[in-house]
Amino acid sequence: MTHRESKVLKVASLARVEGEGALHLRLHDGEVAEARLKIYEPPRFFEAFLRGRAHTEPPDITSRVCGICPVAYQMSACRAIEDACGIVVDGQLAALRRLLYCGEWIESQTLHIYMLHAPDFLGADSVIDLARTHRTHVERGLALKQTGNALMELLGGRAVHPVNVRLGGFHRVPARSELRPLAERLKRARDDAEATVRWVAGFDFPDAGIDTAFLALTEPGVYAIASGTPTAMAAPSTAGLPADSDRALPTRTFPLHAFPHHVIETQVPHSTALHSLLDGKRHLTGTLARYAISGRRLPPDVLQAAREAGLGDPHGGTVCRNPFRSIVVRAVEVLYAVGEALRLIDAYEPPSRPYLDVPARAGTGHGATEAPRGLLYHRYRLDADGNITDAALVPPTAQNQAAIEQDLCRTAQERLGAAPHPSDAELTALCERVIRNHDPCISCSTHFLDLTIARD
Repeated sequence: MTHRESKVLKVASLARVEGEGALHLRLHDGEVAEARLKIYEPPRFFEAFLRGRAHTEPPDITSRVCGICPVAYQMSACRAIEDACGIVVDGQLAALRRLLYCGEWIESQTLHIYMLHAPDFLGADSVIDLARTHRTHVERGLALKQTGNALMELLGGRAVHPVNVRLGGFHRVPARSELRPLAERLKRARDDAEATVRWVAGFDFPDAGIDTAFLALTEPGVYAIASGTPTAMAAPSTAGLPADSDRALPTRTFPLHAFPHHVIETQVPHSTALHSLLDGKRHLTGTLARYAISGRRLPPDVLQAAREAGLGDPHGGTVCRNPFRSIVVRAVEVLYAVGEALRLIDAYEPPSRPYLDVPARAGTGHGATEAPRGLLYHRYRLDADGNITDAALVPPTAQNQAAIEQDLCRTAQERLGAAPHPSDAELTALCERVIRNHDPCISCSTHFLDLTIARD
């Protein structure tokens, strides 16, 4: 190695993602030798300060991990603590939890589609710029997000960091009459969600494919949101297929309590976020994984919208591995969440009690739900008095980080091999798009990006 040239390109706000990070891209003889997504946001030590707390506290504490997806943290925490205490929440209380989760899916996925991701496809620097040229679309996105917020406010007490969730259920449950206005609003939102699917399906998508395993929860007969069994689908290369293959591969499941034996976290020098591997290999959780593994469980009308949007037919064994098309799958999931919320409201009967008692006992509990960004796993160990002696939280971004780095290497290499040769600015913009495809939440992931290109 006789020559080394380093260039630092600073993008003043890789806004449109949440958190702080940097990307170091090393090139050798025109080849991408390494991509390091450096997450340098200070660690917040949630696992550490959960130790010694009462078993009733995690739902309120962990909701502060993320302001966009607080319900995911509350629901995973509740499921893990209830598992440790031997309590199963079912019936209308479980349905209300799923309804609350639908609200989060609507508001969070809509936020990403319209405010973070769509500008990449339409040549806008931000949603503010997008509103100047696509005002009607942005207003539709805001209306959709407000509908999700309204669900969060009614069931959770407020739209950000809900306060009505507790172990065993809720502090208060709504009357049927309180849900009727929301049902009318959701009916209007369904039209907006259908229009969103059609809109994003018309974007220009680069050809791409990600060669990683997929991991998502599955539940019999439904698209998993608030519970399920971890299910993995192998990477295309393991079957001798190209990364952009649309062929579904066989899946395998493992019990939730075995999650720490399959998903192993390690510290890497360049990131304050842990890296995770699934049985020793990179994996991806989130929208693409859910659709690949459980897409066939979507209702017929949602599947029809997905097929018309170019995602193929999961019943026929077709999956989408193109990260740029993740925006289409997110729109399909919003459409599903709106319809599922309407179904749950229609079937709702107020439970006799707003919560089940969850008495403390010694034990270890495991809980997982599907945050919009992917599978979120919690584990808690309790002593006989219900005090937390150990806690582990494995968020989607930590699981996806190695796969994002692999995708960055692949995409940058393909662009460097194409004519005309990209400038550093063009390469930077492309890498930003790749990161946003995966919707990383760095604070539970990249608000500011320094791109260092080292040419050997």
